[in-house]
Amino acid sequence: MLTNGLIEVHDGGHYQIDRARECHMLTIASYPLPSSARMPAFGLGTWRMGENRSRRADEVAAVKLALDLGVTLIDTAEMYGEGVAEEIIADAMAGRRDRVFLVSKVYPHNAGKRTAIEACERSLKRLKTDRIDAYLLHWRGSVPFAETIEAFDRLRRDGKIVDYGVSNLDTDDMEEWVEAGGANVATDQVLYNLARRGPEYRLIPWCRRRRIAVMAYSPVDQGRILKNGALRRVAERRSATPAQVALAWLLRQDGMVVIPKAVTPEHVREDVAALNLKLDATDLAELDQAFPPPKGAGPLEML
Repeated sequence: MLTNGLIEVHDGGHYQIDRARECHMLTIASYPLPSSARMPAFGLGTWRMGENRSRRADEVAAVKLALDLGVTLIDTAEMYGEGVAEEIIADAMAGRRDRVFLVSKVYPHNAGKRTAIEACERSLKRLKTDRIDAYLLHWRGSVPFAETIEAFDRLRRDGKIVDYGVSNLDTDDMEEWVEAGGANVATDQVLYNLARRGPEYRLIPWCRRRRIAVMAYSPVDQGRILKNGALRRVAERRSATPAQVALAWLLRQDGMVVIPKAVTPEHVREDVAALNLKLDATDLAELDQAFPPPKGAGPLEML
C-alpha cells in the first residue's frame, strides 16, 4: 500500500520490508535471501544495453540517474552486449559499489564446474568489483544442474558471489534444480507481465511457498501492452502512464522483483514514479478482464 508517498509491500507471512534504503523520499521493499542479504523489489534492467557504441554515454547516464534516485538493484548478464553492458554498469556505479545490489547471469554454455567460475571472474573484471550479489544461470542448457550448482557453491565460498539463482526455469526445472543440490536458490527471473501471466498458475505459488523471490523481466512486454484500452483507462483515472500502471500491478505482489529497462532520463523517472502508485480493487478487476489470469498450466514463455 502507499503511505506518506512511500511504497509498502505486505509480507503475507513471507517477507519483511527494509526501510533503511531511502533516497529522495523513495523507499523500496526488499526480500531476504539465503545468505541473509536482501534483494530490492525494484531495479533497473539492462538487456540490449551495450549493443550500440553511439548510445553508451546515454546508457551510462541512465544507470547513474537510477542510482541517484535511490534505485539500488541493477540487473545485467554476460550476454548483454557480450559483456559491454557490465562495463557500462561499472562506469555508472564507480565510487558507490557498496550501495548497489548487483545481479548478473552466466550463459548456459559457460555453466560448467570450471567454465562458470571463469565466466564469473570475467564478469567481475568487467564490472570492476570483487563480488556479484546474485549470480544466475541465464537459462537451461546442456550442462547438468549439479555442475552449475557446484560451481556456484564454490564461487559463494570464495566470496565472489553472495547468492545464486536461475532465470527462465519453469516449475519442473526448479524442482529438478533443488533436487540437484540447489536448495539455496535465491530467485527465478522469468518473463512475467500483464500480457504473460502463465507463471501465476504454478511457478509463482511454488516460489512463494519456498520464499524464493521472482524477478519479472520485460514488465511492459517490450512496450506491446501500452496501447491497451483498459490499461490506458486505468492510467488516466490514476493520473499515471500505462507503463506505471503495468509496473504497479507487479509491484503490489508479494515476493516480486521488477526490473524495467530505461535508457532516457524521462523513462527512468517515469519507472521510478510507479513505486508511488497504488491500484485499487476496481483497477485490478478491469485489468483482470483485459488480461485474464491463466486457467491452466502452460509452458514458460521466454524472450
